[in-house]
Amino acid sequence: MEGTRPHVVVIGGGIAGLAAAWHLGRAADPPRVTVLEGAARVGGKLHVSEIAGIPLDEGAEAMLARRPEGTELARAVGLGDDLVHPRAAGASIYSRGALRPMPKANVMGVPADVGELARSGILSPAGLARVPLDLVLPATLVASDVSVAAYIRARLGGEVVDRLVEPLLGGVYAGRAESLSLDATLPRVATAARAERSLLRAAQEIRAEAPAGAGPVFTTVRQGMGALPAAVAAASGAEVRTGVMVRELRRTPHGWRLVTGPARAPETVEADAVVVAVPAPAAARLLSAEVPKAAAELARVEYASMAIVTLAYPRAAFPVPPEGSGYLVPPVEGRPVKAVTFSSVKWPHLSGAGPGLLVLRCSIGRLGEEHLLQRDDDELVALAMAEMAQVAGVRGLPVASRVTRWGGALPQYEVGHLDRVARVRAAVAVQPGLAVCGATYEGLGVPACVATARTAAGRIIAHLREHAGQAAGGEWQERDRRAAGAG
Repeated sequence: MEGTRPHVVVIGGGIAGLAAAWHLGRAADPPRVTVLEGAARVGGKLHVSEIAGIPLDEGAEAMLARRPEGTELARAVGLGDDLVHPRAAGASIYSRGALRPMPKANVMGVPADVGELARSGILSPAGLARVPLDLVLPATLVASDVSVAAYIRARLGGEVVDRLVEPLLGGVYAGRAESLSLDATLPRVATAARAERSLLRAAQEIRAEAPAGAGPVFTTVRQGMGALPAAVAAASGAEVRTGVMVRELRRTPHGWRLVTGPARAPETVEADAVVVAVPAPAAARLLSAEVPKAAAELARVEYASMAIVTLAYPRAAFPVPPEGSGYLVPPVEGRPVKAVTFSSVKWPHLSGAGPGLLVLRCSIGRLGEEHLLQRDDDELVALAMAEMAQVAGVRGLPVASRVTRWGGALPQYEVGHLDRVARVRAAVAVQPGLAVCGATYEGLGVPACVATARTAAGRIIAHLREHAGQAAGGEWQERDRRAAGAG
């Protein structure tokens, strides 16, 4: 193998793969690292491009600021001074035919203040009357993982699920509360469900545990979240190769062999260790030969598709300038647009980037709504424009539009997901010099992906050190044998 340092290959150049390469490069005795990305660019779902002359993300536009892994990585690669926070502008929910303020006292849609919920008008009188019954109902047994909808409906009624929880989960997972795992998607609520009788009181306790003065929940990079992957790649010290699709992964007596390139002209790459940092379907294909148990589990992970329609309007097109950061739309409303972000309002740094313009993003598509995404770009833009005309009273045409499609982008954390992840990791753990990371395992956000990358890199470094120790021990044993033979 070329060079004296061990060689680690990271398959996948999204933020998880690049973060794994960066963490590998921070080791005391770092290996040689190569990142292989099948697409023409790195970054995966983090990508920024201009619309109406304004750099704006096409995928994720922010990351959690209160979970440190993402912000720590951004600072480490030189973007610390570029981290910015959203304006303190409330969000709304489109419910029962109107925009209504989202209750601030909530835990992923679970209300913590019935009075505030009543004032919002999101629920019908009957739905609101059902909520406080949680305080007198007997405990709901949650012995094992259940769906988000099953537990919250039992405690607070169907309208809380349909009009509060569903739109918030849809914004993160593009999934359905009927199938999403309570343990995987709302872990703090799941913990409370096993300790508290009342979900309302549990939500109040979770809210009370939030540290005072913790600062904004979200942050982004001034140039867009799409700037983060390139900065991480540059700082990692790894060789990053794009347009290289890995088709096969096999064990060898000394490590791993990767087959890349077209079938008619395959190329091989030898590695001492490998990090698989691609979505579950691709990971399942790569692991099928050597880790079939992990591959079988990964192949069962379902994915949702979505599209983001970005529109740039003259500010004068809005009869009343939007005050909030945007709004969510519950599936029961039957509207094609599931969420709208008024980017120019939410992010102060964008206001000066396009004077006289208001840029917004409309999200379209949930699990089971693939038929919406079969429409062409012009039709999706028309849907987004109709939404703005009906809900915000926008007049006239946008000066620019952009459609970004994310096919099979969001893994669904269905009931039993954490057990599935545990089985995948157990199967991978017995394979020397192999690790996995990415959005499939512990969360979809940037900090969660970076956390899995750090864990994967740590596993690989430990393996390389153990292997180096064994090699050194073998060398001394050979010298002892030679010395004994000479004597």
